[in-house]
Amino acid sequence: MATDPALSANPLANQPVRQTTGEGGALGRTGFAWAIFEWARNPYYILIVIYIFAPYFARDIIGADLLASGALDDLSQEDARAAANAQGQATIASVTKWAGFIAALTAPFLGAALDRGGRLKPILAVFLGSITICSALLWFAMPGGQGLPVSAIMALLVIAYVSYTYSEVTHNAMLSVSGEPRRLAMISGLGLGLGNGAASLIFLAIALLFVLPAMVGWPFAAPQFGVDLSKFEHARLAGPICAVWLALFSIPFFTNAKDPGVPGASWIAAFREGARSVWRTVREATKYRELLKFLIARMFYADGMAALLALGAVYVALFLGWNFLEMLCYAIFASACAFGGGIFGGWLEGKVGVKRALALEIFGMVLVGLFQLTITRESLFLGLVDNFVVWDGLVFRTLSDLVYLGSISIIAVTATASISSSRTMLVTLAPPGRSGEFFGLYAIAGTITVWMGPLLVEQFTLWSGDQRIGMTSIHLLFVIGLGVLLAVRMPARTT
Repeated sequence: MATDPALSANPLANQPVRQTTGEGGALGRTGFAWAIFEWARNPYYILIVIYIFAPYFARDIIGADLLASGALDDLSQEDARAAANAQGQATIASVTKWAGFIAALTAPFLGAALDRGGRLKPILAVFLGSITICSALLWFAMPGGQGLPVSAIMALLVIAYVSYTYSEVTHNAMLSVSGEPRRLAMISGLGLGLGNGAASLIFLAIALLFVLPAMVGWPFAAPQFGVDLSKFEHARLAGPICAVWLALFSIPFFTNAKDPGVPGASWIAAFREGARSVWRTVREATKYRELLKFLIARMFYADGMAALLALGAVYVALFLGWNFLEMLCYAIFASACAFGGGIFGGWLEGKVGVKRALALEIFGMVLVGLFQLTITRESLFLGLVDNFVVWDGLVFRTLSDLVYLGSISIIAVTATASISSSRTMLVTLAPPGRSGEFFGLYAIAGTITVWMGPLLVEQFTLWSGDQRIGMTSIHLLFVIGLGVLLAVRMPARTT
């Protein structure tokens, strides 16, 4: 396959030609090794950023500390709770905002260097090491000023989030050599499916080993390993669990995945030439008109999705008042649906094409996301249906709870499928031999409003004191992104 002239016309052109395609499919040695990386890494994002640690940090540290400080004593109990919840949601939005801002300024240059430097696996190991350390230290995040201060917890979350983005850019730059071009969609979808499957297993273990024994004495008489739920150890333990999981299950990836990097290549020269190439690519945007239109679309829709995923669990934990067991069940259900979403994305691309598949997936997220905001503890459909108790069980007792839980299945499937379809579309549109650079731009397109989206949520939530108003602002990003995506012209045939 020919290499893009912009890549070869640089001081690194005398190096060996980098491989840009691979062999085999999703169950081949290199394809499965690429996919299993997400089995190892993705549980961090799912457990820490979305379902367990972020809601715990927002409600039981930020919100609880604010209530305990006496600053809201002049408000009624309900208003004080709402104000504390809004502050918790705004704090999580602030963490995501700053992490996205840092990644947006740096990820494209990393991606361009990856196309020109040496082996990618050692670089990836550094990023994974950073995630592992930060995740393990979250055990010391305790309420009431114990353990790490709030500023240190936020710093750990920002560092881990940025490292996660860097690892995503590096891992995505290896996708093109993991299998045959026509099989990349299934390899990508399998990776997302495995990541959500791993998270589901961890959620189930936490429920069976710690939460259910404490609540109902089943399947054990007491929480295992001496875990104390009154000290929130079940939530804090998510960090160390993800750290061990990442370190252990990344081994098959490093052993079997194909590395497109050139051994011995100078990373200093690669970053220097990569930075020039990023600026050259931006200046020569008209040469890649359709690709850049796609990246602009992603700048909006993917960032809206990132904000929705990062803040959605915080929203439901605070607004609908779901307890830890309900959040675990929610996470298991959503992760199981997301497992199917990765496979569904690859299947839908084969049926209707990657662009149409992506548009349908975004449209589904918008419709369901707006519907979810009509559900409250008192009613559904903006007050048209009164909420009521459906059954007297441990979890999801009311109609609002059950309807919201059901709607999550569609969000989980479409969100996961859209990630898979987006990666396939980037590989389809990117010039041969420059996937790393364009995955860097892909990352910036996915992080510009990863800080702007949470900023909207943060400011609208604080301004209104209403979590729903804050979350509604996200959907504008989806609509703009979908409109730009529909204007992208795909190549008539891909090889």
